[in-house]
Amino acid sequence: MIQPFDDKYFMRKALQEAEIALFEGEVPVGAVIVCQNQIVAKGRNQVETLNDATAHAEMLAFTAATNYLGSKYLKDCTLYVTLEPCQMCAGAAFWSQIGRIVYGAEDKQRGYQHWQCKVHPKTKVTGGVLADESTKLLQSFFKKMRQ
Repeated sequence: MIQPFDDKYFMRKALQEAEIALFEGEVPVGAVIVCQNQIVAKGRNQVETLNDATAHAEMLAFTAATNYLGSKYLKDCTLYVTLEPCQMCAGAAFWSQIGRIVYGAEDKQRGYQHWQCKVHPKTKVTGGVLADESTKLLQSFFKKMRQ
Protein backbone atom coordinates (compact mmCIF):
# COMPACT_ATOMS: atom_id res chain seq x y z
CA MET A 1 0.00 0.00 0.00
CA ILE A 2 1.31 3.44 -0.91
CA GLN A 3 1.26 5.98 1.87
CA PRO A 4 0.71 9.49 0.56
CA PHE A 5 3.68 11.76 0.90
CA ASP A 6 6.30 9.11 1.63
CA ASP A 7 9.59 8.58 -0.21
CA LYS A 8 8.05 6.15 -2.70
CA TYR A 9 5.26 8.57 -3.53
CA PHE A 10 7.65 11.38 -4.41
CA MET A 11 10.09 9.05 -6.17
CA ARG A 12 7.21 7.97 -8.41
CA LYS A 13 6.78 11.64 -9.31
CA ALA A 14 10.48 11.79 -10.19
CA LEU A 15 10.06 8.63 -12.27
CA GLN A 16 7.27 10.36 -14.20
CA GLU A 17 9.75 13.11 -15.09
CA ALA A 18 12.27 10.45 -16.14
CA GLU A 19 9.66 8.88 -18.43
CA ILE A 20 9.09 12.27 -20.08
CA ALA A 21 12.85 12.57 -20.58
CA LEU A 22 12.88 9.11 -22.18
CA PHE A 23 10.05 10.10 -24.52
CA GLU A 24 12.06 13.21 -25.48
CA GLY A 25 15.16 11.13 -26.31
CA GLU A 26 17.08 12.11 -23.20
CA VAL A 27 18.79 9.88 -20.65
CA PRO A 28 15.79 9.08 -18.44
CA VAL A 29 16.57 10.83 -15.18
CA GLY A 30 13.93 12.79 -13.33
CA ALA A 31 13.87 14.87 -10.17
CA VAL A 32 11.43 16.64 -7.90
CA ILE A 33 12.12 18.90 -4.96
CA VAL A 34 9.70 18.76 -2.06
CA CYS A 35 9.18 21.23 0.77
CA GLN A 36 6.58 20.58 3.47
CA ASN A 37 5.09 17.66 1.50
CA GLN A 38 4.57 19.89 -1.54
CA ILE A 39 6.42 19.55 -4.83
CA VAL A 40 8.00 22.96 -5.43
CA ALA A 41 10.11 22.02 -8.47
CA LYS A 42 10.48 19.38 -11.16
CA GLY A 43 13.30 18.59 -13.51
CA ARG A 44 14.31 16.02 -16.08
CA ASN A 45 17.43 15.61 -18.13
CA GLN A 46 17.42 18.09 -21.00
CA VAL A 47 21.05 17.86 -22.08
CA GLU A 48 20.20 17.11 -25.72
CA THR A 49 17.15 19.36 -25.90
CA LEU A 50 19.00 22.40 -24.56
CA ASN A 51 22.40 21.41 -26.02
CA ASP A 52 23.80 21.98 -22.52
CA ALA A 53 25.96 19.41 -20.72
CA THR A 54 24.88 20.88 -17.38
CA ALA A 55 21.14 20.48 -17.97
CA HIS A 56 20.80 17.52 -15.60
CA ALA A 57 17.48 16.88 -13.89
CA GLU A 58 18.83 17.94 -10.50
CA MET A 59 20.38 21.17 -11.77
CA LEU A 60 17.14 22.25 -13.44
CA ALA A 61 15.15 21.32 -10.33
CA PHE A 62 17.53 23.28 -8.06
CA THR A 63 17.10 26.38 -10.20
CA ALA A 64 13.31 26.01 -10.30
CA ALA A 65 13.11 25.46 -6.53
CA THR A 66 15.27 28.44 -5.61
CA ASN A 67 13.25 30.64 -7.96
CA TYR A 68 9.96 29.38 -6.56
CA LEU A 69 11.02 29.71 -2.92
CA GLY A 70 12.97 32.93 -3.38
CA SER A 71 15.99 31.53 -1.56
CA LYS A 72 19.36 30.19 -2.66
CA TYR A 73 19.28 27.68 0.20
CA LEU A 74 17.05 24.62 0.27
CA LYS A 75 17.68 23.53 3.86
CA ASP A 76 14.08 22.44 4.47
CA CYS A 77 13.71 20.61 1.14
CA THR A 78 14.22 17.09 -0.15
CA LEU A 79 15.54 16.24 -3.61
CA TYR A 80 14.09 13.05 -5.08
CA VAL A 81 16.09 11.89 -8.10
CA THR A 82 15.92 8.62 -9.99
CA LEU A 83 19.71 8.24 -10.32
CA GLU A 84 22.48 8.93 -7.83
CA PRO A 85 23.71 12.47 -8.46
CA CYS A 86 26.96 13.03 -10.34
CA GLN A 87 29.82 15.19 -9.04
CA MET A 88 28.35 18.35 -10.56
CA CYS A 89 24.91 17.78 -9.09
CA ALA A 90 26.36 16.80 -5.71
CA GLY A 91 28.29 20.07 -5.75
CA ALA A 92 25.12 22.00 -6.48
CA ALA A 93 23.39 20.09 -3.68
CA PHE A 94 26.23 21.10 -1.36
CA TRP A 95 25.96 24.79 -2.25
CA SER A 96 22.17 24.79 -2.03
CA GLN A 97 22.45 23.12 1.39
CA ILE A 98 19.55 20.85 0.52
CA GLY A 99 18.26 19.12 3.63
CA ARG A 100 17.90 15.66 2.17
CA ILE A 101 18.64 13.70 -1.00
CA VAL A 102 16.71 10.56 -1.90
CA TYR A 103 17.83 8.70 -5.00
CA GLY A 104 16.79 5.56 -6.82
CA ALA A 105 19.49 3.73 -8.77
CA GLU A 106 23.17 3.85 -7.89
CA ASP A 107 25.59 5.14 -10.51
CA LYS A 108 28.73 3.13 -9.87
CA GLN A 109 30.70 4.86 -12.65
CA ARG A 110 29.63 8.50 -12.47
CA GLY A 111 27.87 8.84 -9.12
CA TYR A 112 29.21 11.28 -6.58
CA GLN A 113 30.05 8.53 -4.09
CA HIS A 114 32.32 6.77 -6.60
CA TRP A 115 34.35 9.98 -6.85
CA GLN A 116 34.24 10.44 -3.07
CA CYS A 117 32.48 13.78 -3.41
CA LYS A 118 30.78 15.21 -0.37
CA VAL A 119 27.37 16.75 0.07
CA HIS A 120 26.72 19.35 2.76
CA PRO A 121 27.47 17.89 6.22
CA LYS A 122 23.86 18.48 7.33
CA THR A 123 22.36 16.82 4.23
CA LYS A 124 20.89 13.39 4.86
CA VAL A 125 21.10 10.88 1.99
CA THR A 126 18.90 7.85 1.33
CA GLY A 127 19.58 5.62 -1.66
CA GLY A 128 17.80 2.72 -3.30
CA VAL A 129 14.22 4.03 -3.25
CA LEU A 130 12.44 2.39 -6.21
CA ALA A 131 15.90 1.50 -7.52
CA ASP A 132 14.58 -1.36 -9.66
CA GLU A 133 12.17 0.90 -11.53
CA SER A 134 14.85 3.53 -12.08
CA THR A 135 17.39 0.94 -13.23
CA LYS A 136 14.97 -0.68 -15.68
CA LEU A 137 14.17 2.68 -17.26
CA LEU A 138 17.86 3.48 -17.70
CA GLN A 139 18.67 0.00 -19.03
CA SER A 140 15.87 0.19 -21.59
CA PHE A 141 17.22 3.54 -22.82
CA PHE A 142 20.80 2.35 -23.21
CA LYS A 143 19.72 -0.94 -24.78
CA LYS A 144 17.76 1.01 -27.39
CA MET A 145 20.75 3.31 -27.99
CA ARG A 146 23.03 0.31 -28.70
CA GLN A 147 20.63 -1.14 -31.31
